[in-house]
Amino acid sequence: MRNSDYKEEKKKEIMERCFECYCDNGLRDTGIKELGKYCNMTSANLYAYFDNVDDLILQSTAYCMAKVEDDFMALSPENPSDILRFIEEIPYWTAKKHGKKYRLMYQVYTHPKYVEQGKLFFDGVSKRYTEYAKVLSPKLGIPSNILSGFIFIFVRAAVHYALFEDEYYLKMQMEALKLSVFSIIKNFKEEGIEKK
Repeated sequence: MRNSDYKEEKKKEIMERCFECYCDNGLRDTGIKELGKYCNMTSANLYAYFDNVDDLILQSTAYCMAKVEDDFMALSPENPSDILRFIEEIPYWTAKKHGKKYRLMYQVYTHPKYVEQGKLFFDGVSKRYTEYAKVLSPKLGIPSNILSGFIFIFVRAAVHYALFEDEYYLKMQMEALKLSVFSIIKNFKEEGIEKK
């Protein structure tokens, strides 16, 4: 492994450990020394990878939340008959597996120092979900422009549940989503039949 590859892999490991440390202890109660301990290195060594603590917080949040996003999307439905499973299971799965990460992400991106970086991060999320809808569209039989909206509704409800475990809100959102998704699929199937 080349030195630059090693440094990049080490940086990813540091970002994951620091993000975990912040998740466990909060932003306010976690200093650079505590982060160094979590990473099994001196706090001075952390500065070989990041300009300052703000840079570390922002880079580790963006990196780790992109990994959460990948986890989330790796479980997406492969066909229309798998949609119900996805809608009913994934919010609970993501709350259990990633709840503390979502809470930290919102702490970071709503902090006055980091709001602008938060806007950039969520702009990237919007673009990635829109592209993802284009990939899923042929599998699910839903046009990507409509599917994008469904993805945003689903993710918002799932994240809200991960943050607050608000069962009522989640169920209302998921019931509305199921009704909408299956109505759209039915309409497009009927239109397809009529055109043949």
